[in-house]
Amino acid sequence: CDVFWNNEILHTLRLKKLGLLDVYLAPNADAFPENYRSPTGQWYGLAARARVLIVNTDLVDRASFPNSIHDLTDPKWKGQVGIAKPLFGTTATHAAVLFSTWGDERATEFFHALRQNAEVMSGNKQVATAVGRGQLAFGITDTDDAIIEIDNGLPVEIVFPDQAEGELGSLFIPNTLCLIKGSANTKRLIDYLLAPEVEARLAAGSSAQFPINPHVTTRSRVLPDQAVRWMTVDFEAAAERWDQAAEILREIFVAVD
Repeated sequence: CDVFWNNEILHTLRLKKLGLLDVYLAPNADAFPENYRSPTGQWYGLAARARVLIVNTDLVDRASFPNSIHDLTDPKWKGQVGIAKPLFGTTATHAAVLFSTWGDERATEFFHALRQNAEVMSGNKQVATAVGRGQLAFGITDTDDAIIEIDNGLPVEIVFPDQAEGELGSLFIPNTLCLIKGSANTKRLIDYLLAPEVEARLAAGSSAQFPINPHVTTRSRVLPDQAVRWMTVDFEAAAERWDQAAEILREIFVAVD
């Protein structure tokens, strides 16, 4: 592998920590927000997916719609909400971000409450499918999994959580590009993939990803009419917290296959 295109930023940053990434100062990356690219040129984020709530509209009255990740821990929804096991995939990244943002005590309390309240499933796709089929009232998943249920005509809606003043905002997790140490001369591929037209194509495609480069005007069809507030994230700090967070999460979710 020379250029590594990864949709799990947490693991890209673990590769960096292991000293496996080379430095490349991509000339067209300056437009990208600073927290979505390495300050030392070791990785670049593009084309994000969002962590969202998917809600079955046949089971949840609009007046009772969830609007926060904290609704997943509300006892009135016990056994009716879903989450993927938070030791893998974007759910693990989300967990690492929460541990980094909230600290161990608050994050541990949240995941204990979540474990007691939610159905823990093998992946985000399974959460979205269960909500679409009416097996769950709502759950947390990624936009690329949620939009499939909408495209299939199932009675679901997407909610971007924690949009009120003082709340976290919605977590957007980017794809990442990095150059593996000792690789061939493939820097032109990184330049191409960071070009605005690539993010525009990913936004217009079936997975409806979200451009990070502000010069890209193509909107993801998942976006609602109103503005969505992105959570402010230090991904490097989240990656540093992952090993300790994973140890705590394994204890909480140990009985989940």
